Amino acid sequence: MQPEPITKIPAIKGLLPDDLEALYKQAETELTRRVVENKLEGYRPYLKQRQFHDAGAGHRERLLMAGNQLGKSLAGGMECAIHATGRYPEWWKGRRFDRPTIGWACGTTNETVRDTVQRILVGRPNARGTGCIPAEAIVDLVAARGTPDLLDSIKVRHISGGVSVIGLKSYQRERESFQGETLDWCWLDEECPPDIYSEALTRTNIGRGPVWLTFTPLLGMSEVVLRFQQEQSPDRSVTVMTIDDVDHYSAEEKEAIAAAYPPHEREARAKGIPTLGSGRIFTSAEADLLVEPFECPSHWVKIGGIDFGWQHYSAFCELWHDRDLDIVYLARTHRTKNATAVEQAEAIRHWRLRWAWPHDGRNQTLAGAGVDLATQYRDLSLDMLHEHAQFLEGGNSLEQGLLMMDERMRGGRWKVFEERNEAWLEEYRLYHRDVNGKVVAKHDDALSASRYALMMLRFGQTESAKGRFYREIEYPRLGIV
Repeated sequence: MQPEPITKIPAIKGLLPDDLEALYKQAETELTRRVVENKLEGYRPYLKQRQFHDAGAGHRERLLMAGNQLGKSLAGGMECAIHATGRYPEWWKGRRFDRPTIGWACGTTNETVRDTVQRILVGRPNARGTGCIPAEAIVDLVAARGTPDLLDSIKVRHISGGVSVIGLKSYQRERESFQGETLDWCWLDEECPPDIYSEALTRTNIGRGPVWLTFTPLLGMSEVVLRFQQEQSPDRSVTVMTIDDVDHYSAEEKEAIAAAYPPHEREARAKGIPTLGSGRIFTSAEADLLVEPFECPSHWVKIGGIDFGWQHYSAFCELWHDRDLDIVYLARTHRTKNATAVEQAEAIRHWRLRWAWPHDGRNQTLAGAGVDLATQYRDLSLDMLHEHAQFLEGGNSLEQGLLMMDERMRGGRWKVFEERNEAWLEEYRLYHRDVNGKVVAKHDDALSASRYALMMLRFGQTESAKGRFYREIEYPRLGIV
């Protein structure tokens, strides 16, 4: 924040106007210096940054996945400064240390560590003390060898009276350089190789210290992204921050920034959504698919799709079909793991749909020894279709099904409700082909369920037809008491 410019100098007895103006300029310079050299005191995080910090109270591993220039690295650097100084803001709900700490701040190369991580923490080489760490709290800056102006470590005065140490590391030094030390915390700015992330966790194991990452997911379907988005754990938290979550750009600037990126990078750089480049199967922008939820007109067709699972997810999707405009709406998704057929059926029975199911529904798994899956669910009062999902002309080709979905998306005839479809959207963002062009059939349960429903859309029902099937049995009054 800059002080208001001096526009009028009030008269003070005994001082000439020139003397008074000089005093004001001196005060203005001092105020500016204090603001610049103590940015930590004035840190007011955006809502998503605040959620990221707050998650540290219950999650050891945290990821802030955001677009470019939205404040993700600033949030990571501010957390370093807070733990190193012990100056926890009043709003702070995350992890706390009541003593000096030992931590690492890491980046991709020596140069990016110097130009990004180091700059955020202490300022540029010619402006030391203008970063997240208050100037008066910096005890010593220890230079590194080999790269001009790069620091090896930063010594910081803690409010308890001791000294914290922040070591600066780059991924280019590989896993071996990350071994040996015992840390209280670790910040990884930009996405790191999985072996280095594993070492960061190992270094903080003794005190179960926090490890946090801040990056734009340009590497797409990486092991680190999958760890946070697919491998559920009470120790893990993901916060996604988009360009719409910040206010340091105007609406016009936001639109111009997003439009300037190549289409295959736009969602990653503006919204923090992982990109898969040319390997991504569905390339339609999420914004073109998403619509606000609404009540289903009674003459529209509804149908459900199931993808069976146990160790991987079981998924259930509900589709609505506007036959007049030939638009399909994904109304809701339910996804669960390690649940029995009874538990799954109980969760979605109230949807009251006909269900399309895959050819492996003839297999005998889950808890029904000797009874195929489709029959198990049918016995649990789900209206399972008479045959597995297939096209009108026969066959159940995966590629044909994906092409059908993709054509609808590109033509504006596949829409997704913004609410109740987080699992489907998560898979949509990561669905891709390998280097040989083969579909990677992992983490695609909800997508598969919606594809089966689309293949069997011809067997969907309207509300009136469904009401006849599900109506309560009416017993005639026979006058018997």
